[in-house]
Formats: sequence, structure tokens, C-alpha cells
Amino acid sequence: MKLLFRYIAIVFFILLSAAAFLVALNGSFEETSVVPLSEVVLKINSDQVSEIAVKGEELEIKLNDGGLISAKKEPGVSAFETLLNLGADKQKISKIKISIEEPSGTMVLLSNILPAILPFILIILIFWFMFRQAQKGSVQAFSFGKSRAKLANLMNGSKKVKFRDVAGLIEAKEEVSEVVEFLQDPKKFHKLGARIPRGVLLVGSPGTGKTLLAKAVANEANVPFYYVSGSEFVEMFVGVGANRVRDTFETAKKTSPSIVFIDEIDAVGRHRGAGLGGGHDEREQTLNQILVEMDGFDTNDAVIVMAATNRPDILDPALLRPGRFDRRIILDEPSMKDRLEILKIHSVEKPLAKDVDLKKVAERTPGFSGADLANLVNEGAILAARKDQKEITNENLLQAIEKVMLGPERRSHVFSKKEKEITAYHEAGHAITAISLPNTDPVHKVSIVSRGRAGGYTLKLPTEDKHLRSKSEFESELAVLLGGYAAEKLIFKEMTTGASNDLKVASELARKMVTQYGMSDKIGPVVYKQGEELIFLGKEMPGDKTYSETTASSIDSEVSKFIAEALKRTKDILIKKSVLLRKIAEVLIEKETLEQKEFYALLK
Repeated sequence: MKLLFRYIAIVFFILLSAAAFLVALNGSFEETSVVPLSEVVLKINSDQVSEIAVKGEELEIKLNDGGLISAKKEPGVSAFETLLNLGADKQKISKIKISIEEPSGTMVLLSNILPAILPFILIILIFWFMFRQAQKGSVQAFSFGKSRAKLANLMNGSKKVKFRDVAGLIEAKEEVSEVVEFLQDPKKFHKLGARIPRGVLLVGSPGTGKTLLAKAVANEANVPFYYVSGSEFVEMFVGVGANRVRDTFETAKKTSPSIVFIDEIDAVGRHRGAGLGGGHDEREQTLNQILVEMDGFDTNDAVIVMAATNRPDILDPALLRPGRFDRRIILDEPSMKDRLEILKIHSVEKPLAKDVDLKKVAERTPGFSGADLANLVNEGAILAARKDQKEITNENLLQAIEKVMLGPERRSHVFSKKEKEITAYHEAGHAITAISLPNTDPVHKVSIVSRGRAGGYTLKLPTEDKHLRSKSEFESELAVLLGGYAAEKLIFKEMTTGASNDLKVASELARKMVTQYGMSDKIGPVVYKQGEELIFLGKEMPGDKTYSETTASSIDSEVSKFIAEALKRTKDILIKKSVLLRKIAEVLIEKETLEQKEFYALLK
């Protein structure tokens, strides 16, 4: 549609230009008024005319005062005779300069021929434009299978990321540094008969820094670094992706030694023939071409392939075998020390107040990825700007933690008096159960202010990073999850929907304890899964059970047993500490939020 309007505008412009050209040829730009010949005769007799130019049947009269008029004469009769016949004085006519101007051959030719050939010229121009666009389309069609990989070394204007800008990931940086060193000095490895891995697969949860590490490799290595997304290989037409893979590797071989980085490789490297998720010939052909290029008959050790994914479980086994992606680098969630370093890097260009304690922020963010921490610092800066502060304070960063974890505060979500009371007792039940049981995390904050989808929340954070969880920790966690449910039932003698999410989490945890973690004495150390299969959306779809109905009944019984025991522990604690429960709830109703110091002061 835009192209059509463009053609119409061009044609209109050409017509306008032609019309202006014809007007210019006829000399009609000077302003003249047409008068009858009788008036011309009167002006001649009164000595007002100085010159008369005869142009065919038209008379152009120039007056003594500089004015111009024009008149039409009778065809076939001279201008002199016409004026005499109308009563003009012969002597006065003789004093006037009369000139006869014949039209030029060029003007006659153009005025007669141009209107006839102009439409043909316009048609030719339109067809020329159409053929030109068609030619562009054919060129794009031929380039459809060309590589979409870009050369990272040519990027200018943005800040270059080096290894020093990637906090943590010490082992991962060492692994990829070997690749960079091999490309820069291959003789060092060849002397000992070593062969550098042909493929390096970066595996980690979203936000752990896979792409960031690849950027650092691109800037550290003094070799061409080509980057492309896995989804850029896959197209609607079968064979296009395979052709793009060939073109990418051919380009990399021409500039070898070089690195090719494929981000989100699971878009093309998904397990072939899985059945669920549907067949996809284009994706499978693209994957086959990647396999051949990495380790086929014609391979090139000077081209190293790096790839990133957060779904290694769905990758085709042929990709992961030695000779292709024979080095797998795991990027874990950052530890507390790494989180502190990440926070320092993201705070370099931000004005922090003197009261900011990044170590305390790092302690409050277990499980946060590098991307989460970058977002946290940014949210803290936004909160400070919203309050017209000149610096980012510690309070801004602590509020940003809750915003990232739970969502923004919903002050407009106003509870009724009864709902506020129920929510206060619910959160107080969680908090009291948490501080009364062993193997639980300290309570950092209790609030009945809505955040995200939560009506209220009790913020518990571990004092150190944990990699293993014990049965006693899970049992205490179940009791804490049921603290709100038990408090509502104890105080109000009825239940609300406020505990629905707690019950869901508690039920899932209890079932995992029985079926996956082997923590049930009755069921024993056996893993029971319900035939779950991964489909292409990354979710789980239940299939056939791999155990009998008797075992299923025993599993349900053990799950209910864990829940019942946890609920009993919670009820005993809340009945014993009912005075404290009411006290904390009343303070929450009044203040809405209790920080860690205020909460533990109430316990004393």
C-alpha cells in the first residue's frame, strides 16, 4: 500500500512539472488582462499605447505606464487592418512600435507533441518502478538462505564487556579462557598433542549470565566472533535453515580462526523424533546440518562453536556427544559472595548513599540471578528518582528486593476491616510458627500490604546459601506454610481462600518428599513419577502411572500424614502462643508492616 501511494505521488509530481513547463513555454507567467479590441482602439487614440506584439491571433499591448493587456483579433486579417476598421487613428498607429513574433519551432513541437507522448512516458515510468521493485524482491529471494550471523568485533558505540565485568562464574571463565588462549596461541596446546574442544555449551538458568559471558569472550578474543540466535535458522520453508548454517560456517572458515556463538540453541537442537510437540522437518534438517558442520567429513578445528541454553534436557544426544559439544559449562546461581560482586558492578555508575550496605542486600537475595540483581539495582534507582532523591539509599534497595520478589505495592487494594483483621492473623501465624521451630529461616519482615497477587506476606530469608535440604527442614517448612491456615481456624473458627496458595505449595512439597526425595519411612527410598513427558512448551504433561493403585494409595496416605503432622505442630504452637499471636496481629492492623527489629522486639 505504501508503494502504491509512492507511485501515485511520483505520477502527480511529473504531471505537475509538465504542466508548469508548458505554461513556461507559452510565457503566461506575467499577469495580463484580456480586453476587447474596441478598448484597445480607445487607448491608441488617447496615446496610452507604446508597443504592440502580434503573436498569431493574440495581441499583447504594452501601455505607457508599464501595464500589459491582451486582446484577440479576427483570424486571417492583419492587426493593422483590424485596428483601422475599428476606428483607430492611422497616424497614432504609425507612432506605435508594432512587432510580429512567430512561435518557435521548439515550442510548436512541444505544445503539439508533448500532450500526446506524456501519457506513454508516465506508463513507462510506472513499469520501470515496478520492475525495479521486482528486481529487489528477486535479490532478497536469493539472499533468503544467507547467514544471519553478525560479526561482534564490528560493534561500536557500546561498552565492551570483558571478563573483569563478569562477577563470579570463576570456573566458567577459566573454561572459556582456555578456548580464547587456544585460538591466540594454538602451538602451546599442539606441542602436547592436545585438541581444543570443538564445541562449548553454556548451560544455566535464565539470567545467570550465559550471553554476558559470550560477550566477554567476543571482546577478549582477538579473533572474529560471529553471533546468531537459534531461532534465526528456522524458517517456514524447509531447507532454508540448513542453507543458513552452511553459509554461517563458510563465512567463519574464511576468517578462521574464529568463534561462532549460537544463542538459545534449543530452538533448533531439540531432540529429534520425540513425537510430542509435532514433527518439524525444517528444524530437524537445520539440526542435521549443524551436526555435520561441527563433526562431519569436512570439519575445521579453527572454528569453535559456542552455544547457550537453559534447557539441556531437551537437546538431541547427537549434539552433546564428544566431538561436537564436548565441553559443557554449568553456570550456577551466584553465591552470596558473587552476588555482592555483581551488585558492586551494577552500582558503579549509580550514586549510592553512605548508608548503603550491599552486603546486607546480597544476604537478602538468595536465589537471585545476575539479571535479577541488575534489575534490583535499577528498581532501587527508579524508586529514588520517584521520590526526587539525589542518591540511592539502603531503604530503596531493600524495597526493590520485595518489588522484584513479590511485585509492586498495591496501596489501592484496600481491605475491609474484617479482611484486614483476617490477613493480620494469617501473617502473624506464619511468623510465629517460623520463629518457634528449628531449621527455619529468620523472619525479615511481616506485612499486610498487598504486593503482586499476595494479600500479605512474611519475608523469610536464609542466613547462608543452601545446596542440600534435610527432612527436618522440610517438616518445619510445611508447618510454617500451614501457619496462616491454622491461625484463621483458631481465631475465626472458619476458613477463607487466603490460604489457597499456601496449601498448594505445602501439598506439592509433601508429595515430593514422598515420591522424589525418599523421605517417607513407609514408601522407602524409591522415586515414583507419574510418567511425565516434556512437550515443546517446556511444561509437563501427565502420562501413564509407573506404579500400582496400591502404591498410589500409600503415597496419598503418606502425603496426608506429612500434612496432618505439620498442621498439628502448628496448632500446638499457636495455641501455646495465642497471646503473642493476638499482640502481633493487633500491631499489624495498626502499622501494616513490621520490620525485623520491630518484630523481634515484640517477641521479648
